[in-house]
Amino acid sequence: MTMMRLAVFLLTLVFLPIFAAGQSLAQNGPLRLEITEGVIEPMPFAVPDFVAENTEAQQYAANLARVVASDLTGSGLFREIPAQAHIGKITDFGAAVQFADWRAINAAALISGAATVSGGNITVKFRVYDVVSGAELGNGLRFSGPVEGWRRMAHKVADAVYSRITGEGGYFDSRVVFVSESGPKNDRRKRLAIMDYDGANVQYLTDSNAIVLAPRFSPTGDRVLYTSYETGSPRIYVLDVGRVQRRVLEQQPGTMSFAPRFAPDGRTVVFSLTEGGNTDIYTLNIASGQRQRLTRAPSIETAPSYSPDGKFVVFESDRSGTQQLYIMPATGGEVRRISYGEGRYGTPVWSPRGDLIAFTKQSKGRFHIGVMRTDGSEERLLTASFLDEGPTWSPNGRVIMFTRETRGATGRASLYSVDVSGRNLRPVSTPDGASDPAWSPLQP
Repeated sequence: MTMMRLAVFLLTLVFLPIFAAGQSLAQNGPLRLEITEGVIEPMPFAVPDFVAENTEAQQYAANLARVVASDLTGSGLFREIPAQAHIGKITDFGAAVQFADWRAINAAALISGAATVSGGNITVKFRVYDVVSGAELGNGLRFSGPVEGWRRMAHKVADAVYSRITGEGGYFDSRVVFVSESGPKNDRRKRLAIMDYDGANVQYLTDSNAIVLAPRFSPTGDRVLYTSYETGSPRIYVLDVGRVQRRVLEQQPGTMSFAPRFAPDGRTVVFSLTEGGNTDIYTLNIASGQRQRLTRAPSIETAPSYSPDGKFVVFESDRSGTQQLYIMPATGGEVRRISYGEGRYGTPVWSPRGDLIAFTKQSKGRFHIGVMRTDGSEERLLTASFLDEGPTWSPNGRVIMFTRETRGATGRASLYSVDVSGRNLRPVSTPDGASDPAWSPLQP
């Protein structure tokens, strides 16, 4: 089989004239990185160690700056100027900034921060500057929380900086739930785990006594749906993340339920149910337990995902003879096919922005993560490997995380992320093998 020619459509980076002319943007507006089209090198920025405003904060000050820098550079949109290149120093958060020192090293943006620790809490404050004009971008902000959550304070700073410069929402103060995998390939142990978006602070939510699959966050990030083989057949469970309490959500006798996902209102779950040899898509009201059947085809319908407004569901089906993607109203009804390229399509996920659908595609012996418009147009393949599958969107709809598995008897599943433009493919570090990632919304 041949693969449909890929339309040339790349969302990449455009920088305003500051980089070409070296003049202040204050004449036409604040420093801004526009993510539209064209390719320019990432924006150079400097983030000196944060100022420790009391003795207790000294152990956190440098680490806060490092996490902020890692977040921004990891996005692929920014390039840090290393500390050894700095001419200026910031030792007093309230003192005037000597912008000439930062212009001399060609920094476009400067992030200045400070931290205070008191009574088991840490307070972090920051400012971000357009170095060329010497103007502050917005007003300084501060975040407070328990000292053990210092990394989260850094993620919040990075989100605010990212938003002020790009005009988009951030995604660093978020978490990922996934399936942690250990043991040989023929006896793989799987359990649910949760971590910060960058792989830090891993916690395990279930033991490895039963196979678990496809965890999915609630819209508020406090609950997780997943499929477990604990009873011998696939059943849907819902888990309270904070208290690590769980219960069976759907257990009709003689059926198998799987591939669950929350509706945007958090009160309804859409899922696949196999009964009498036929697999269709259903919804379940969590409070009442009332079930509604959405599809009635003799084919296999699975992997449903809601649109952000809750009005539609995208899913995969082999009703045409091969796996393809379809959209229908959230209450059922007329089904519309949206994928027409050669190969097989699966695991569709609607972008939080509502404009794109991510998917897995298998074609010519290779697996890809791709995106298309909701009408099926402008299909773009972002990755290619022996096995890439299961995309999940960052909260701002800019980045996709997915599972990549290596070839062979000792093949290992790992998590990777890629920008929606197809740039910045990066591994996500986890203690063991990992699969089935699901990105949370931004934390409250």
